[in-house]
Amino acid sequence: MVCNQFIKIMNKQSFSLTILITIVAVVFLFGTRFYVSIPAGHVGVATLFGEVQSNPFKAGLHFPINPLYQFTNYDIRERKYDIEGKVPSQDQLTTEINVTIKYRINSKDAPQILKEIGTLDDVIRVLIAPKLNSVLREQGKSIKQAEDFFQEQTQATLQLGMLEDMSAYLQERGITTVEILLREIELPDFIQVAVAEKKQREQEVEKQKAELERFRTEQQQVVAEAQAQLEAATLEAEQRKLLADAQAYEIEKLNTAIGQNPAFIQLQALEALKDISKNDSSKIYFINGESKNPLPLMHMGEALTK
Repeated sequence: MVCNQFIKIMNKQSFSLTILITIVAVVFLFGTRFYVSIPAGHVGVATLFGEVQSNPFKAGLHFPINPLYQFTNYDIRERKYDIEGKVPSQDQLTTEINVTIKYRINSKDAPQILKEIGTLDDVIRVLIAPKLNSVLREQGKSIKQAEDFFQEQTQATLQLGMLEDMSAYLQERGITTVEILLREIELPDFIQVAVAEKKQREQEVEKQKAELERFRTEQQQVVAEAQAQLEAATLEAEQRKLLADAQAYEIEKLNTAIGQNPAFIQLQALEALKDISKNDSSKIYFINGESKNPLPLMHMGEALTK
């Protein structure tokens, strides 16, 4: 009887120990699977036995969750991808262009992306890379000459066209296209040489234009100086003419006055004699005996009276 009770007690303890061990094993195996932590800037997509769950898990801690979920995280921050594409233009020449696309995964569309495309690497490999190359080539076909790729207007038009095409294509698949950038453009070697020579010729033309403008400016200055000198000479000639006219007028008036009054000359002669007499060096005087006025200079007015 005692043995039977002891056996029953031992069986109960073994059963409890088995349950305890089972619980510990379950906690050990699945304890960390009752919660999930999604990193910042990411969104998590859960799958259960291969079936994608429609509701994504945002960044943060989620508890409790089905421990059988398998998670795929998507970086929903702005990302970029670079390609080096060969672009043919209408002149049948191929130009190498480095292009950068900036894009962002839409968090609400992450489950659909996982279901139809796959991981982020699959998104780049299946969607972005081939489409970007195709769009770049198609847009390049509208360029007439390869050297036109160096023109700012051509680059702006090419970027805008690529942005529109990539946005329309990726938006339907849960991806937002942020920006398209053309980083480097490498023309065929002989085109680069031709472009460099053309640029050098343009620089020479600009230099010649600048030299011609400088010469024109100098000539304008010379003409302005000559015009100023001509105006100054004309003004001086006018002034001299006015002075000559004034002197001629004065002489004419003087002659008229002398003709009308011969005594004026004799009066002037008398004044001259006074000045001569004051000079100590004046010792010899000439007297005209045939003149009514024998004193020197006093006979000067006689011819005017005859």
